[in-house]
Amino acid sequence: MNYRSLAFLACSSLLFSCGNESPPAAESSTETVIEAEENTPVPSSESEEINGSEDAAPGDTLFVEIEANDQMKYSTDRIDAYIGQVVSLTLKNVGEMPKEAMGHNWTLLRKGADFQDYASKAMLAKEDDFLPADLMGEVVAHTALLGPGESETITFEVPEEAGPYKFLCTFPGHFGTMQGLFFVRQ
Repeated sequence: MNYRSLAFLACSSLLFSCGNESPPAAESSTETVIEAEENTPVPSSESEEINGSEDAAPGDTLFVEIEANDQMKYSTDRIDAYIGQVVSLTLKNVGEMPKEAMGHNWTLLRKGADFQDYASKAMLAKEDDFLPADLMGEVVAHTALLGPGESETITFEVPEEAGPYKFLCTFPGHFGTMQGLFFVRQ
């Protein structure tokens, strides 16, 4: 009898104490993300020049610098550009691991290209630095495969068709986290 009373008391206190808890972490973090997005400051003119400017004119040059690291991350996952712009993109491998283990490149695929198919075939194209020769028609622009401390600047014209384009690192296994959106505006 004493055991049943103790068990009842323990269960009752547990049930009543659960009613005053704060919302689960997932709910409060979602609210935080939404709040942060609503309070995001308007970009300064300097960041607009780097990420695309409302005042862009055909022939203007958009300068983009992207860092790639040993955590398989690009420093940006979105680039906004306008039809008629020229892009000067610099990729810097700021990692320390050898190129054979953690090489990075930046590859922009044409609009509508099959992202998964390209990434899968790129993993098998070691002899071409993971840029499959038979799929170069799917590529708008790309850098070379870079080792630690290396950088490369490429220049290309923004595609003539507005909309989203995908970019990725084609080194095996990297495209899962090293990808982003190149958004072309009119």
